[in-house]
Amino acid sequence: MCRGMRNCVSYGHPSSMTPNLDKLAAEGLRFTDFYSTSPVCSPSRAALLTGRYQTRSGVYPGVFYPGSRGGLPLNETTIAEVLKPLGYATAIVGKWHLGVGQNRMYLPTRQGFDHYLGVPYSHDQGPCHNLTCFPPDIKCFGFCDIGVVSVPLMANETIKQQPVSFPDLEEAYSDFAARFISTSAGTNQPFFLYYPSHHTHYPQYAGRGTTGRSLRGPFGDALMEFDSTVGTLIQALKDSGVHNNTFVFFTADNGPELMRMARGGNSGLLKCGKGTTYEGGTREPAIAYWPGRIRAGVTHELASTLDILPTISALAGAPLPRVHLDGVDMRDILFSQGLSQRKAMFYYPTDPSEKYGLFAVRMGKYKAHYYTRGSTLSDTTPDQDCHLIAFLKHHDPPLLFDLQADPSENYNLATPEHPEFQAVLQQIQALKTQFEEGMVFGESQVLKGTDPALQPCCTPDCTPKPTCCTCR
Repeated sequence: MCRGMRNCVSYGHPSSMTPNLDKLAAEGLRFTDFYSTSPVCSPSRAALLTGRYQTRSGVYPGVFYPGSRGGLPLNETTIAEVLKPLGYATAIVGKWHLGVGQNRMYLPTRQGFDHYLGVPYSHDQGPCHNLTCFPPDIKCFGFCDIGVVSVPLMANETIKQQPVSFPDLEEAYSDFAARFISTSAGTNQPFFLYYPSHHTHYPQYAGRGTTGRSLRGPFGDALMEFDSTVGTLIQALKDSGVHNNTFVFFTADNGPELMRMARGGNSGLLKCGKGTTYEGGTREPAIAYWPGRIRAGVTHELASTLDILPTISALAGAPLPRVHLDGVDMRDILFSQGLSQRKAMFYYPTDPSEKYGLFAVRMGKYKAHYYTRGSTLSDTTPDQDCHLIAFLKHHDPPLLFDLQADPSENYNLATPEHPEFQAVLQQIQALKTQFEEGMVFGESQVLKGTDPALQPCCTPDCTPKPTCCTCR
């Protein structure tokens, strides 16, 4: 995914080579104020697929690991499960990261997806020894987890390859996704394709077509390879005759991992990055594309990954899940360049709790911080507020920023010199109180812990583990 607001040329980065994403942005509707719900990936992916804050589903704190006992609860309803009763073919290609569990119980195939090709968690959650670029003598720099199984490639619920061949991975994904589009369109079956790419998560890798070809080093090579896939999928829609009858939405899961410096991405003007509730942690690129239906342009309306499920449900004529949804229908923004139904965005940290509640709230152009904290994931930047040593700090009164005038969150308006903003803080506090009164925390799935026996292994009875888990 294109992480942060400035990793694609269409979002301001001068050296990224992303012609397909830039074309998508030029011909579609580009969002400037679009948010994920968490500054790390498992929670934000849960919210995207369910239209509900991760606190409700229990996908917190942090992320799932190869041997996690928990996962996205099966009683949660995903976009795929919303569409399947209407006859949609459903597929996911890429990074799942919402659990594997006992007997594969949390894989996408148990959550409404007919087809799955991908790695069930982050590709750094395994040894890096096979993370090679092209040609074979170019090693992809990076540090990954040790003491766990090598990263598997799964087809539905079966391990197809372990360790996965990263130089060939994006091509395999691209081919699989293009075939899914072609096959579905060829039988006149409506389809839903969810493509959460591993790019540009650290450590970066790329195949023979892009390694060494970008102007931005390994990060740029990975982004360039993903951009090529975007072009392949749009061409597949055209070749299948469904280009003008397909809603395409592009976004990301969280901000850039600044601790990796140039290898982690760039949040541009936005403060801090991954792991924090500053703007760099959760404000994301987003593009809505539908030739003939969505007019090209830019919107500054407030929107979120939470809003994708309600919007797709409305477009397909599918009933909404009978649960408390946090998302709203974006059709007024998409088709009428109208106002957003979303009046506020609520920011949870990586480890939300009922004790502390929300860390920040955005209402219109104003954002109030009740708590701030840095993160190791945003270390190395000159801004000390982003660092791990910027410990949890309570703000009373809250910090207040005008994000329209000050997207970098530099100038606090909640000071004695600005008494005119007290009314704004009171309105935000009322929204915060109302939201928290309606929030019911689900049982934490991450805190269920891990079990080495649950790590995906293509030869489950082999020894010694994890090194024996190898198949081609």
